[in-house]
Amino acid sequence: MTSTILGIQPEINSHSLPELVSQAQELLVQIRQHPEFKGLRFDCDVAIGDVKQYFNYLESAVASDSELPNFEGFAE
Repeated sequence: MTSTILGIQPEINSHSLPELVSQAQELLVQIRQHPEFKGLRFDCDVAIGDVKQYFNYLESAVASDSELPNFEGFAE
């Protein structure tokens, strides 16, 4: 079964993991800078900075070609 985000069907294995991590990081930058996001006032258990840090760790793990750690809260 394939999961979707906002009804968008992901392309399976169309990009390498480092490419996907880079795209995700760029999207986080765009979200953080978007005027609608800046106008939101909400409390959330996970901040965008936390997600960005997760992708930084993931990028580092991929770059070092080591076994990817199991990040609590991000398991399948």
